[in-house]
Amino acid sequence: MTAESSLLTVAEAARRLSVSASYLNKLRCTGGGPAFVKLGPRRVAYRLADLDAWVSQMVRATTSNGEAEAGARAPAAVAQ
Repeated sequence: MTAESSLLTVAEAARRLSVSASYLNKLRCTGGGPAFVKLGPRRVAYRLADLDAWVSQMVRATTSNGEAEAGARAPAAVAQ
């Protein structure tokens, strides 16, 4: 197995992402988290490449809901 395909436990993946293991567990149940590998009925692992890909998808230019990824929008005129 190469370094890019090595598997991390939930705790190791959480440390690498600087989040809690419980947060990763929640994301796994609700969706939106990094891809994971199900190794058995109670064993989950994460590939380094999948963690890196998920982090890349999280990059944002603004805190708005995707309105201005390339730059800030001018505020709308205020009615008086």
